[in-house]
Amino acid sequence: MDASQRIILNTIAQYGKSIINILLSLYSTRLVLEALNVNDYGIYSVVGGVIGVLGYLANSLVVTTQRFLSFHQGGSDKATIKILFSNSLLLHLLIGGITCLILIAIENYVVNEFLNIEHHRLIAASNVYWATVVMFFITIITSPFKALLIAHENIIYISVIEVIDGLLKVALAFALFHIDQDRLSSYAVGMSAVLLFNLATFVFYCFKKYEESHIQFHRSTIQRTYLKQLLSFAGWTTYGMTASMCQTQGLSIVFNKFFGTAINAAYGIGMQVNGAVRFVSTSILNAMNPQIMKAEGNGNRSLMLGLAAKESKFSTALMLIISLPIIIEMPNILGFWLTTTPPHAILFCRALLIAFLVDQLTLGLHTANQAIGQIKIYSILMFTPKMLIVPIAWGALKFGINIEKVMWVYVGIELIISLARLPFLKATAQLPVIPFIKQVILSQFPIALGELLVCMMIVNVFDFKFRFLFSIALSIIVGGLCMLFFTLGKDEKAYLKKVLNHKIKRG
Repeated sequence: MDASQRIILNTIAQYGKSIINILLSLYSTRLVLEALNVNDYGIYSVVGGVIGVLGYLANSLVVTTQRFLSFHQGGSDKATIKILFSNSLLLHLLIGGITCLILIAIENYVVNEFLNIEHHRLIAASNVYWATVVMFFITIITSPFKALLIAHENIIYISVIEVIDGLLKVALAFALFHIDQDRLSSYAVGMSAVLLFNLATFVFYCFKKYEESHIQFHRSTIQRTYLKQLLSFAGWTTYGMTASMCQTQGLSIVFNKFFGTAINAAYGIGMQVNGAVRFVSTSILNAMNPQIMKAEGNGNRSLMLGLAAKESKFSTALMLIISLPIIIEMPNILGFWLTTTPPHAILFCRALLIAFLVDQLTLGLHTANQAIGQIKIYSILMFTPKMLIVPIAWGALKFGINIEKVMWVYVGIELIISLARLPFLKATAQLPVIPFIKQVILSQFPIALGELLVCMMIVNVFDFKFRFLFSIALSIIVGGLCMLFFTLGKDEKAYLKKVLNHKIKRG
């Protein structure tokens, strides 16, 4: 099976498994919101969001470790891979420990002075803060083991653990209704326990399956050169991811300052819906990224760019198919999902999903840039503008401009950054821009047009309680057919036909 075919097969597998996690995540959020109430859920969102900015550090370390492991796997350098993993794990332990000590030192200022939290809930907010610090450290330590699984393209095991993770969170949400103690504090502790389970399963499997995970902390393996390379790449990746997190969580803090914790519940709902859809995208990208890194490691730049284009094309098409009808039917979905829909929740959900879709259009080029290692200039140019939304939002709200206009500025910034990747990769990797636009961006229009026509027709003609189930199902079918007939290339259609025929014969 060649790289392109592996990408298609892994993408199909991940797409199905990720839908399960979306449903579990959305259902658990409904239960948690009902069990905690709007204000407590807002406290969890804003307190967790402050430390959640640092959660992007964990993601950047996953990306860094996976990039170097996949790159050297492309060159079949097993000895280097083993040394890289040991150096990466040491780096994770140091960064996680130092960061947690800093977070503990500033806890009193963040909870009692910086955030706008009702006085009678400060103790609970402090408990959430401590639990989130623990969650951050667990996530940091989990990162190298998850990266190792991705580098080996063992996506299935990751998917199984993530489905179990979703089931445990639903069970935790149900348990909240039967807890007599403070539910907000109990929820934070329970979430820490779920992450601890994830760490244990990843560590156990990697130790059993992959020899390079057998840690060796001594002078011959801990090498300053590798630590410097990992730290430099992780540093700029962290800058980019932290900028993205400041973009979203910075808005949360701005809204908190102007409107209190109630609006954080609405924004938290928007982030939850956006996060659920992004989870599908991340799963798909995890299936594709190792092949892109390995192609560059083998010195095959044209194959690497071709795979990056396919990543953008497939992930955008699949995300568009499920996201567009959800955006249109958002009022009915939130009305069914939540007992009470917080004000502005519909706006936040729609704006964040649209921003996510425009980012997807060229997201494969982000992976391509990581493969070639041009991380410093890229991070400065592509991620610094994301943080502009925070001062813009602060100034706009200060002068009485409404939240809706602030959110559309958010979308506009995402669109500009997405399109800016094209000339940057043209300059650094000789990306053929016009073919990319035709193959990736323009190929999405049939899907968008087909789904819009079907969904808008249903919305304007029918009006019944569970209409969104009918409109979403029909839109997804139409979107899937548009993708099959208009978006996929001839070679991609031929391979899909081959896979389906093989499954039918076996079944």
